[in-house]
Amino acid sequence: MSAAEVIPPAAPNVVRKTALNAVHRQMGAKMVDFNGWDMPVEYPAAIGCGIVNEHMAARTGVGIFDVSHMGDIQLAGPQALAAVQHISMNDASRLAIGQAQYSALLYPQGTFVDDVIVHRLGEDEYLLVINAGTREKDFNWARDNTRPFDCLVENLSDDYTQIAIQGPKAVDLLEKLNGNFFDFPAEPDSPFQKLRIDADFKALKFYWVTYGRTMALRGHDRLYDSKTLVARTGYTAEDGFEIYVSSDEAVSAHVWYGLLAAGKEFGAVPCGLGARNTLRLEGKLPLYGHEISDTINVWEAGLDRFCKMEKPDFIGRAALEKALERARAEGLKRTLVGLEMVDRGIARDGYKVFDDAGCEIGYVTSGSPAPFLKKNIALAYVPPDNAALGTIVKVEIRGQGVKAQVVPTPFYKRPKKA
Repeated sequence: MSAAEVIPPAAPNVVRKTALNAVHRQMGAKMVDFNGWDMPVEYPAAIGCGIVNEHMAARTGVGIFDVSHMGDIQLAGPQALAAVQHISMNDASRLAIGQAQYSALLYPQGTFVDDVIVHRLGEDEYLLVINAGTREKDFNWARDNTRPFDCLVENLSDDYTQIAIQGPKAVDLLEKLNGNFFDFPAEPDSPFQKLRIDADFKALKFYWVTYGRTMALRGHDRLYDSKTLVARTGYTAEDGFEIYVSSDEAVSAHVWYGLLAAGKEFGAVPCGLGARNTLRLEGKLPLYGHEISDTINVWEAGLDRFCKMEKPDFIGRAALEKALERARAEGLKRTLVGLEMVDRGIARDGYKVFDDAGCEIGYVTSGSPAPFLKKNIALAYVPPDNAALGTIVKVEIRGQGVKAQVVPTPFYKRPKKA
């Protein structure tokens, strides 16, 4: 065998860590490998946590999440809008500066590369927030499919620590830090002591973004002072914010501990991926690889309200037009529905779904107990003939058909503020 034919050994799988990894471990979090990231799934009951308590904190008070594993792609330049329009299905031309929208990147066949949040940060500047498990794929897709456009595409995923402050009292917590230095007992090796995050939190509307400022002091010395991106977005079906600070470990830890300390009076607790999943399921928020994937199209997923077919051509549009024509002529083959368990049992991801006659008709995409609703719920793909509200189906659980009922979604809607 010649030297040119020698195949180098495969590189070992390296589990990635966020800047807050040591903090999570110090707090006793249960850690799991999530799409190649070492992430907290829940925190210990000894500090008032656990998946149910974390879920309830985000619904009734404040939950604080490390979501730094999410990716960030910046598109900037004279043709940044045209580039975003070409690779995403929503209409970014409708965005004012400082506004955000839910969208998706699609393959030419009309299925999902990933779902994204598009933020318009400036006249010719956009930020796409993408999923952790599809970071490299998404960036490569965005870069390769925007080459004809006069814009710079950059992967900023490792530049930020992204912290989500979610829940009905999230705005109260952040307002406590707005314009005031909050003094709290810092960790012994921390160079900081006080924290302040300035932004117009109350005025910021849902799905809008602004710039604020994060400052940290030791005594009277300002040791950290930086512009901070603040978005009123989240993945919990609650009100809340996501802030982007330096990925420096000391800065990230100080902001994390400061938020928890300032939020104590509002019931703030650290939250892991377990609660993040149950919260998004109650709100019927899709997860890549479950409700959306490279084999599922927009019509099947029920996300057509975010797909603007009337805008200029975009990747996947032609295939979606053909799929829509087929659906109008023949009907969809499957559609996403909500299930509530009637009999005792939990419908887990991937479980088979049967009709009342015992014929297999679909599968569960996501399922778990719903802590706030105190029910066992699931999302599933079934034929439209089995999708009417009230339809009884059976989910195969340990070899037995367990009765479930098709119910309205989302399962949970946050109460409107007075």
